Amino acid sequence: MQIWKTPNITLAALQNNSKNTLVEHIGIEFIEIGADYIKAKMPVDKRTHQPMGLLHGGAHVVLAETIGSTAANLCLDNSKEYALGLDINSNHLKSARDGFVIGIAKPIHIGAKTQVWEIKIYDEKDNLLNISRLTMIVLKYKV
Repeated sequence: MQIWKTPNITLAALQNNSKNTLVEHIGIEFIEIGADYIKAKMPVDKRTHQPMGLLHGGAHVVLAETIGSTAANLCLDNSKEYALGLDINSNHLKSARDGFVIGIAKPIHIGAKTQVWEIKIYDEKDNLLNISRLTMIVLKYKV
């Protein structure tokens, strides 16, 4: 079942929306839009490493919040409302040193006032590295 309310979503539009932001700076790229999920990849390199040469835990969180908040806003009529991150919980399960990681955001709850998204992040060998849960608040534009 299609959950998106934003018409004619394209990967190019999502990528264009990320210009001149942290998302572009660390190389996050949207790679797939499904009926009820969004997928993006992020490089594991000097931009996303911590000092020991591993993927920084905060980079996991940036990827998770990027995908989850993008998905949350696509579920709304953006002429009337928007969603902002309220809380994120992130469990780091395994590390990565290079290549790419791929995050997939799927909804747990899409309500009128809040949304909850699960984001799973995998390495290129399909090992689960991180599970995050993102809670979004839905706000109305003031008229």
